Amino acid sequence: MENWSVDQVCNWLRQRNLGELVPKFREEEVSGAALLALNDRMVQQLVKKIGHQAVLMDLINKYQQQKSGLESPTYCGETASPEFPEVVSGATDRQILDSSGSVEQKKYLCLTENEDGLIDHRVLKQKKNLKSFFARCKTLQWTSSYTLPVFPYDVKCILAEKKCPDHSMRIRIIEFLQADMTKYLEGSLYPNSQQYNIVVNALLQAYPFLDEDGNGFLLWKRALKDRFKYVRRPIEDDEQVLRNKCKFGHRRGQTRKSSFAENKPGNIRLQVEEEPVHLEGSAMDVHIKWLKQEYMKTQRNWKEVDDRMNVTIEIRRKMISDKAPLKDILRLFPFLRCPYQLFREFQLLTHMDIYKKTIEILEIYSEHILSFNVVRNNPINIMLQENLKRHTEEDILKCMKMTAACLLLPDVFGDDSSLFAAVNEEVKAETPVLEVRNPFNVNSCEFALYIEREELAQLDDCTMALAALVAAFHVFNIPCPQRIHRTLNFLESLVFEVRSP
Repeated sequence: MENWSVDQVCNWLRQRNLGELVPKFREEEVSGAALLALNDRMVQQLVKKIGHQAVLMDLINKYQQQKSGLESPTYCGETASPEFPEVVSGATDRQILDSSGSVEQKKYLCLTENEDGLIDHRVLKQKKNLKSFFARCKTLQWTSSYTLPVFPYDVKCILAEKKCPDHSMRIRIIEFLQADMTKYLEGSLYPNSQQYNIVVNALLQAYPFLDEDGNGFLLWKRALKDRFKYVRRPIEDDEQVLRNKCKFGHRRGQTRKSSFAENKPGNIRLQVEEEPVHLEGSAMDVHIKWLKQEYMKTQRNWKEVDDRMNVTIEIRRKMISDKAPLKDILRLFPFLRCPYQLFREFQLLTHMDIYKKTIEILEIYSEHILSFNVVRNNPINIMLQENLKRHTEEDILKCMKMTAACLLLPDVFGDDSSLFAAVNEEVKAETPVLEVRNPFNVNSCEFALYIEREELAQLDDCTMALAALVAAFHVFNIPCPQRIHRTLNFLESLVFEVRSP
């Protein structure tokens, strides 16, 4: 392989059902020597889909193992190899794993024929049993040998200081963990609960300070699960993802057009008609095109995104002030769907860190809000009290109380709660409103921000949800409805420190 030309590498990719990668590999002139020199970061830049990244790295690793002589030869015979008698004698999985080493790289049996030319069914049965044994051992190896990925330089600097990272840095850590888990899972986007637990435990054992200030095990696990859900949601060409979407209904995605439907020839004219007026200046067009392309990637260059969003803020603010349709704004600047960019846009406009302010508000006022007589018989408060009895962990209790305080705010001020949050109900308001599902269930709670009855972003918890709701009114310059203005005025007075409430 070291002596292969670029054409030979492209043929090799086609033979392994990776033909989609050929144009990019040809453009970058990846020869055989370059192919073997690829590292994880290079593969992420070359290959868009995580599944293809995992398959490509696996093929390269297997080739290098074969060349180094690490892979044992295939044993042929009527019975298992004498070198591994435990396979036949019925030893436990752990004994076999310890005695055989890397079982994934060993093949013990092949079908043989007896003297009459017939297949020995004993060998066939042993091989069938070994397949299930290898599958069990493979899972066992994943869980017992997982190590954290090498984080990028800026993340390592933050972790070296032993400080709890801010919101954007936590997102970067979760993104790297998700990409690394996908490689271990050979491209699958559906880890099981045990694998989530092992990864989060490895993170907190390596960096114990991440377990402080409310960033406990459950919150990191929830953020990691949400990241996988976020990655899976726009995928329309992966068989496993589509099968699970069909199985579980995928309610959120049913109202969206798939990427294939949007790119059908019959829809081209419609898309052209919906595009807003062409922006003046080729440089601005280049920035907007780059942002739209980068948004479709799994691994994003957030520093470059920040820079280009800074450059394009004037045209974006002009469109918003001119009352351009929200769908046109989001089509040109899709990163406004990301909570991090929504908060950042708010900070550019107001010089206030709304996420940090929201945490302070809920921590200070949650106990006061829950003590008001007006919310004592509220269904949300009743639901909270029932769930508080089932948990003893301080982090969970604190999170549940903050969630309840957030949802009960409109009732405290006598506002219309349906214009603030739809709890286990369908969103009906046109203005920014939260959709909340199972608010006090640690494993299945969901938060989302809706505008014009369309989902803008999924959110990790009540703090992020409340911050996103307030930010959306300012970022998109949406007038506050009269029936919710007391609640929002209260929040804004605390965020902007206008007066002492």
